[in-house]
Amino acid sequence: MKNLTNVCAIGEELALGFSDGSEMYFPLAMIRRSCPCAQCQGEPDALGRVRRPIVEHGAGAFDLNRFELVGGYGLQLYWADGHGTGIYSIAYLEKLAALG
Repeated sequence: MKNLTNVCAIGEELALGFSDGSEMYFPLAMIRRSCPCAQCQGEPDALGRVRRPIVEHGAGAFDLNRFELVGGYGLQLYWADGHGTGIYSIAYLEKLAALG
């Protein structure tokens, strides 16, 4: 499994470098809209149904304040509007890059 070795916000993009030499680039707005947390994506109820919440992005929503590596598997992003609960696993980031 590859590890995240470098993270850098460059202008309106998030640049990621990995231990295998690969790189990924994401527009900040796209990565924020793809936040995997339950507040943004919803969570299953007792019957397994997921009701996706309505998410509104206000001032600072696409301005990245800081980030932290989470274990060896992911990245947590902290936004200027105070949001910071989403943990982006490497597998999730690869899926997003494939859709990009």
